[in-house]
Amino acid sequence: MIVQSIGFVGTGAITEAMVRGLLLEPACVSQIVISPRNAEVAARLEREFPAVRIAGDNQAVLDGSDVAVLAIRPQIAKDVIESLRFREGQTVISVVAATERASLLDWIGADVHLVQAIPLPFVAERQGVTAIFPPDRLVAELFDTLGRAVQCDNRREYDLLGAGSALMSTYFGILESAATWLADNGMQREKANAYLAQLFASLSARASASDTEDFAALSEEFATKGGLNDQVLADFDRDGGRAALHRALDRVFARIEGRSS
Repeated sequence: MIVQSIGFVGTGAITEAMVRGLLLEPACVSQIVISPRNAEVAARLEREFPAVRIAGDNQAVLDGSDVAVLAIRPQIAKDVIESLRFREGQTVISVVAATERASLLDWIGADVHLVQAIPLPFVAERQGVTAIFPPDRLVAELFDTLGRAVQCDNRREYDLLGAGSALMSTYFGILESAATWLADNGMQREKANAYLAQLFASLSARASASDTEDFAALSEEFATKGGLNDQVLADFDRDGGRAALHRALDRVFARIEGRSS
């Protein structure tokens, strides 16, 4: 997919990741316009990529792009968005976290084509998975270029995947806990880290390549009845690991839906 120009209102980590992914060869965009908000990031991207241009302000980003991406912190989103003038029918992608669609449309104040998305840092290497809502062919093609797009049929699906994305830190927390245990029992820390990182990477690759969508089947595949993997999973369940994970997801899902803080 080739888009003539994409503009980014907000120049943080996700903007930088998306810009880098979009401009990997072969590039899928002719020009990227970014706001000057984060001068260091903006200057770095403009220096590295001839296709990147720093706009004078956020309004110039909208005026100079076919597709506008709102990549701003939710705490300031209302003030920033309400200060802008959007074109009728303009395609707008919002990556603003935990923000109601109705609120975004109200702040935009124009009849735009709004698609919400949850890109993750891995889009920089075109290895990301991105939830989008509502389903949109062109926006899905854009994020398929950056890895894979998952089109959500309704807002609940989109919010559920938002909760699922909150597991990233926990993933690394599990690795840290296991590496600490190995080190406490005499393993050199660098060896423990290297082993576990590759082990989990291999498991992730196996899940991605699997012809089944049932993780339970993969769990059984890697656990001989009465074996070591089976024992650890049973202990994890017995000691409340699965229940604790579900409680945590319940809480973050409620927060995303605005039912708690």
